[in-house]
Amino acid sequence: MKSTCLKAQNLIVEINNLNHYFGKKSLRKSILLDINLNLKAKETVILTGPSGSGKTTLLTLIGGLRSVQAGSLKFLGKQLLGANQNQLVKIRRQIGYIFQGHNLLEFLTVRQNIQISLELDSTISDRTAKIRVEKMLHAVKLGDYGDYYPQQLSGGQKQRVAIARALVGHPKLFLADEPTAALDSKTGKDVIRLLQQLAYQQGSAILIVTHDQRILGAGDRIIRIEDGRLYSRA
Repeated sequence: MKSTCLKAQNLIVEINNLNHYFGKKSLRKSILLDINLNLKAKETVILTGPSGSGKTTLLTLIGGLRSVQAGSLKFLGKQLLGANQNQLVKIRRQIGYIFQGHNLLEFLTVRQNIQISLELDSTISDRTAKIRVEKMLHAVKLGDYGDYYPQQLSGGQKQRVAIARALVGHPKLFLADEPTAALDSKTGKDVIRLLQQLAYQQGSAILIVTHDQRILGAGDRIIRIEDGRLYSRA
């Protein structure tokens, strides 16, 4: 009984028989078919597959960026099927996101880009926010770059800022969509290693969508999606 409870506590995401489609009636097209997937705390799962296979659709459903249509998708035990927009917003606040395009605001400094993700959380005081930002700056090895602007940084440094921005809110889940596509091999591996180190410290789960064969070895599990269906990969 105790081991069952511990297993449940470690589950960040639970997906059962998830289906998703675009269009209606005769134009309806299935995108995801009977998806079953669990994501655990302190686990890195890498999701691969050809373009158009449903990778990004699955990522946006897990991240609360798209409404669940059929099946079960639970985040920290909370059912997303039937969730309203206010509930989805609360879910999104517990998730960190990073994309191929780092999406930094060019008119804000590095420090401001990181802090902006905390400004929507009224439970975090200004003092606490500043402390968290400074700690995260040093954690991603950019302690001396707080007053720099994105255009003054390399590609790898920009992705480290994006990691800091995503993790400063202490999310339980970290979603990355092609985070290394624009980086050279060494920088890409360094970015993933840093992400795992910081996420592990926070007890977060990581889901990385990628075509980058160079980082597949970083995953605890590799799964493949093709024609909307998931397949495990040894």
